[in-house]
Amino acid sequence: MGRGRQKAKATKQARDMKYFSPATDYTALQRELTGPGSHASNRRSEPLEPVEPDYSEYADKYADEFDDDGEDGSRRTG
Repeated sequence: MGRGRQKAKATKQARDMKYFSPATDYTALQRELTGPGSHASNRRSEPLEPVEPDYSEYADKYADEFDDDGEDGSRRTG
């Protein structure tokens, strides 16, 4: 097969894919997105804001290495 026929076939396939519009089953899509046994109104079972991890054990461990004083050791006020 020559380059012209190959290009024509690729162009035809691309055109078929571009203008192909299958019928969409929106109810099946909604069932898939909501998951098994859950309703659209019950989707918000998790908290709205993420829970921040507890870093208190690291605060004491690294307190000496990383102090809030700055480089010269003097604190700024105001």
